[in-house]
Amino acid sequence: MIPPLAAPVLATFLMQLGVLLGAALCLGLLARRLGLPALAGEMLAGVLLGPSVLGHLGPGASDWLFPKNTEQAHLLDATSQAGVLLLVSLTAAHLDTTMLRTRAGDVARIGLGALLIPLGAGIALGYLIPAALLPPGAERGVVALFVGVALCITAIPVIAKTLADLGMLHRDIGQLTLASAALDDTVGWLLLAVVAAMATIGTGATSVGLALGYLVLVLLAAVLLGKPLARLGHWLSAHAAGAVPALAVVLTMLYSCATAGLGLEAVLGAFLAGVTVLRRLNPAHLAGLNTITLWVFAPIFVAGIGLRIDLAVLASPLVALAAVVAVLVAVLSKLLGAYLGARASRLSHWEGLALGAGMNSRGMVEVVIALAGLRLGLLSPAGFTIVVLIALVTSLLAPPMLRIAMRRVPSAPAEIDRHNRHRAWSSDQPRVSTSSGEPS
Repeated sequence: MIPPLAAPVLATFLMQLGVLLGAALCLGLLARRLGLPALAGEMLAGVLLGPSVLGHLGPGASDWLFPKNTEQAHLLDATSQAGVLLLVSLTAAHLDTTMLRTRAGDVARIGLGALLIPLGAGIALGYLIPAALLPPGAERGVVALFVGVALCITAIPVIAKTLADLGMLHRDIGQLTLASAALDDTVGWLLLAVVAAMATIGTGATSVGLALGYLVLVLLAAVLLGKPLARLGHWLSAHAAGAVPALAVVLTMLYSCATAGLGLEAVLGAFLAGVTVLRRLNPAHLAGLNTITLWVFAPIFVAGIGLRIDLAVLASPLVALAAVVAVLVAVLSKLLGAYLGARASRLSHWEGLALGAGMNSRGMVEVVIALAGLRLGLLSPAGFTIVVLIALVTSLLAPPMLRIAMRRVPSAPAEIDRHNRHRAWSSDQPRVSTSSGEPS
């Protein structure tokens, strides 16, 4: 018989959850008041409680609150992982496929530009990383491909939240940004799945072929199961609406389990669950789960990432220089890629800059990527800190850049209905006046 969880371990775990969530909420709200994304405050909470600050100023208190115990750490990690899988699946459920169809050409050009240029720049950067910053035993080619994926991917949750906070989620440019980001993220998650398989199964032709075969199998299964499972969700909506969030959680976890079991990334399964099933469900029935995920699980996850960061590594000139170069490459390559795609679609100069600014947010998705890289042995602690810094810096830069660019982009009356449809997901979205077309 398996012994029950020891009372001291349970008490410490509950204390960690309470302290982390409380600090993340307080600093996240403070960040919002200062015009910054909540991600900045939530991550700061983890940095303050982690080795970067509390670990140096009060090592005794740090060891008491976050003891260096594998069993204890795994409890917090498991909670965070479950939360981030829900975050990814619900984010995928927000995708507007109508925009993908009606402006497919523009979305393809913008999305591919914002995908391929950062991917190429990231791969080049991966080959230039000093050997001292690579984890022991990591293959340079796999690390380079991982860096490319880390730079090309975007963060739909942060982009959507930034656009909503600025009153731009209903704008055509906002929807083009989300649709193009969806294309980037879809390809990015697929590439990450391949990289994960290469890191775990191997880089031989047979191993890569097996990984691609698993990927195709997963995609086909997700497409085939999408409509039948969505019909089950609609039936529950009519007979037991309260069970719909439970179904969403069940599907997210089982899809994630399936991809993880095949050697692919668990987040790929969560993304497929959201885009093939949850997207077809009534958003009003998922609003409660969406709120809990955004306000409880996501802050715990982001603050937990802060616990893993030790900013003392930036005291090394080599690490500091690598961080500056990586941030510059990440920002400029994404901005250039989206801008060139927009101009190829005959959009204006300011629309191109707005798209580049909006798609620059990596946010929580980059943090998920960083954690995957650490778990797969593709990132050293210093590399992990650098990738998380990219997430933080790009998320901080995106709102002011987007605000400046969108001042030069006129609004269209057709954007109002789209905004009001989005309000079904959350009660704290601003209303839009039909007379002015601006948030009220």
